[in-house]
Amino acid sequence: MDDARISRSGSSPRLWLAGGWLLVALLAAVLAPLIAPQDPLAQDLMLERLPPFWLDGAERGYWLGTDSLGRDLLSRLIFGGRIAFIVAFAAASAACLVGSALGLIAGYFGGWADRIISRIVDIWMAFPPVLFAILLVAVLGTGLSSVIIAIAVIDWTRFCRVIRAEAMGQARMDYVESARIAGYGRIGIMLREVLPNVLPSIVELLSLEMGIAVIVEAILSFVNLSISTDDPTWGGIIAEGRLSIHQAWWVLVFPLITLILTVLSFSQFGEALKARFDPVLR
Repeated sequence: MDDARISRSGSSPRLWLAGGWLLVALLAAVLAPLIAPQDPLAQDLMLERLPPFWLDGAERGYWLGTDSLGRDLLSRLIFGGRIAFIVAFAAASAACLVGSALGLIAGYFGGWADRIISRIVDIWMAFPPVLFAILLVAVLGTGLSSVIIAIAVIDWTRFCRVIRAEAMGQARMDYVESARIAGYGRIGIMLREVLPNVLPSIVELLSLEMGIAVIVEAILSFVNLSISTDDPTWGGIIAEGRLSIHQAWWVLVFPLITLILTVLSFSQFGEALKARFDPVLR
């Protein structure tokens, strides 16, 4: 009990730090048209590769400098967050719904349902995920919906495997047998008894998957397979910065820092939530 209390209290700093960064980034993305200091698409070659505000040669109003086309880097990062969060929430939610439902069915009912679902998962996971995503986007065509579909189609297996194992363990618990004796049906037991006890794992996986979705979208936009418009994306900005790393290091460094902080925050936020609300730890 003491260890559980320590674990729970120790999760609070992670929860607040990770949640704080995600909240700030999400609000910035939602309010991008209002708070972005410049038009993220406006080009001015007279302002190309301006340094951040604390370095010599900086221009007022361009806090993080500009890229090789004179576009404001801070504004592009803020607007790029909109794409990242849309993909994170939409793709992760779709993968969560499909994978968790199939994993719950396979783990609780077992038998032929478990065998069929497990074989499908094994076949699905035989494909390298990033290459599979690139292939799917190439087939579906570039665009935000294609990226979301590709990530959801690939990553539902992560939810399915973990939730299957969790549900399989819960199905052997005494409370499940007590519910059967009380006359509850199998579907009712699965939804009313088993599902609430695997929900902390689902929440953790969902948060982790959001971070993975952000990475996959960045990879796809890095190789120019994400959205087909001129809207900025974090991966696209990183690709641009890679070409001018020796002349304007800030174009590469700041989007990398933003991407890493966001992905780590999603991961830590999910783990902290599980530690705080898991019935075993409570």
